[in-house]
Amino acid sequence: MTDTFTHKCPNCGGPLLFDPKDQMFHCEYCLSVYTEAEVTSYESSQREAHLEDEQKQYIEPELTFTAESQKEDMTPEDTATFKEATGSDGLTNNTLEGAMELFNCPSCGAQIVTEATTAATYCYYCHNPVVLSGRLSGNFLPEKVLPFAIEKEEAIEKFLAWTKKKWFIPKDFFNKQQIDLMTGVYFPYWVVDAQIDGQLNGTGTAIRIWRVGDIEYTETKQFDVERQGKISFTELIKNALSKNVQQKMVEAVQPFLIDKAVSFKSQYLAGFQAEKRDIEYEAIQNAIQNELKDYSESLLRDTASGYTTLTNLRTDISLNSEKNHYMLLPIWVVTYRSNSQSKKVYYYAMNGQTGKVSGILPVSYKRLGLFTFGIFAAILAIFLTGGWFI
Repeated sequence: MTDTFTHKCPNCGGPLLFDPKDQMFHCEYCLSVYTEAEVTSYESSQREAHLEDEQKQYIEPELTFTAESQKEDMTPEDTATFKEATGSDGLTNNTLEGAMELFNCPSCGAQIVTEATTAATYCYYCHNPVVLSGRLSGNFLPEKVLPFAIEKEEAIEKFLAWTKKKWFIPKDFFNKQQIDLMTGVYFPYWVVDAQIDGQLNGTGTAIRIWRVGDIEYTETKQFDVERQGKISFTELIKNALSKNVQQKMVEAVQPFLIDKAVSFKSQYLAGFQAEKRDIEYEAIQNAIQNELKDYSESLLRDTASGYTTLTNLRTDISLNSEKNHYMLLPIWVVTYRSNSQSKKVYYYAMNGQTGKVSGILPVSYKRLGLFTFGIFAAILAIFLTGGWFI
């Protein structure tokens, strides 16, 4: 059984793509449109119809290969291309072999090179969407997926509108070929819900000062302060992909509309890229619990306002319940490589549901210098003109 598949159109057999605009599945060949339920029903009937034939046929050869089994077939150019595409330039060949896997495209049979965490991609030859089913099964099966609500054309429009808020951006930044490389990716995240009991005790001091004539009066009062309550946390989102080096940028596009997430179906990945998690919840659980407790203590402190000072603080924070959910969340990503000597790479992310954008825009120091020179020349001209008439 092959580990790759493409969702096919029930009418003509062409590849289906998920359209965020109407939340339907479209065939670009016969222009048919289907709901998720219709696609699922069709694929279920197809599996049942072929079940008996598959049992009678010989077992298909495994079409998933490791780099170890294919390394002799790779040219130095192939290895260099893979390193550049996956950001693994610094890895040795031995490390690279363990991080790379090859699959066969179910549509044209071409080999697809992917990283170990890639769960959905495109075939670089026939351009059909490909889902790597083994990457999102068993323990790695997401509970839910938040479908894209913004299509690529709208995402590009929103991104360009966001860039216009800043001056002195390099002209080549708006290159159509550059912007068209914007890619929709489902990133893996842990979404945490928790219930906490908290109690705070301390001494609050209130000082009041007033003056009557030449006499200044000071009144000091001390109070025993006690706060306690139950605190609920919902939809705390944490990264589940170690290679997501721009995590701070991705966090800046939150919040996600988690209430619109649906039960995971691989159909929603059609037409997008997707990653599977490589960070288990146990690896970040202690950090999450500490964050929850610190924030709970901060909330309790905020309720004890109105005092000049708050001393002798004692807190008791206990975690009553904690639930984690593995989800795929939608993000549009695009990069820009500066033409300056530094060749710095800029990363940008957009929330695939809300359109919120995050990233640092580059500055063209040439345009900035010309603008500054123009201002200086204008001011100088004003002074010279004013001096002529004095």
